[in-house]
Amino acid sequence: MAELDLNNVDAMYYDVLREIGNIGAGNAATALATMIGTKVDMKVPKVELVEFSEMGEALGGEEQIMAGIYLQISGDITGSIMFLLEEKSAHDLVARLMGGGEAVFEKGQPFNEMEQSALSEIGNIIVGSYLNSLSMLTGLKIVESVPSLAMDMAEALLSVPAIEFGMVGDKMLLIQTSFSEDTDLNGYFVLTPDLESYGKLLKALGVMQ
Repeated sequence: MAELDLNNVDAMYYDVLREIGNIGAGNAATALATMIGTKVDMKVPKVELVEFSEMGEALGGEEQIMAGIYLQISGDITGSIMFLLEEKSAHDLVARLMGGGEAVFEKGQPFNEMEQSALSEIGNIIVGSYLNSLSMLTGLKIVESVPSLAMDMAEALLSVPAIEFGMVGDKMLLIQTSFSEDTDLNGYFVLTPDLESYGKLLKALGVMQ
């Protein structure tokens, strides 16, 4: 296998990942719609490698409060994936799941134990749908851990995958997704496989020999 340079990854890789993301998003939307009892559309508008120093701004600002659902990945590829939701989007999804309408909340308002459980389940379904699509289209076995949930500033949440990814380079794979039902919701995947796993993904996707 040729040596992998993350700074020169072919644009085809992003196109393939975007398509996988769209398939995963479609599966997640179906599962979410069943959970919250309303039609949900999801799409993946953007896939890019972002400098870690610029990641906070890409998410709307380093100090923006977000919900982060973090999972370890093992199997044929290793690393981690984090799904990030804007604070209001997280509260809205939980409110809908628990039978309410659009959430009324104050910035920085914490989730209670039941709401945290609901948000973890939402994140687990969304991330699981993405990883299942990635596994099906690559033929790679991908095993996910139990999700870990945190509410914090974007910069603090990103420090966890950044520490892992620091062994690979200073760029992280950012996959933006958007939901639409009654209101638009924005979320982000931060995928951080190790360098060997990047190579396996590229080869399995047919964009690297």
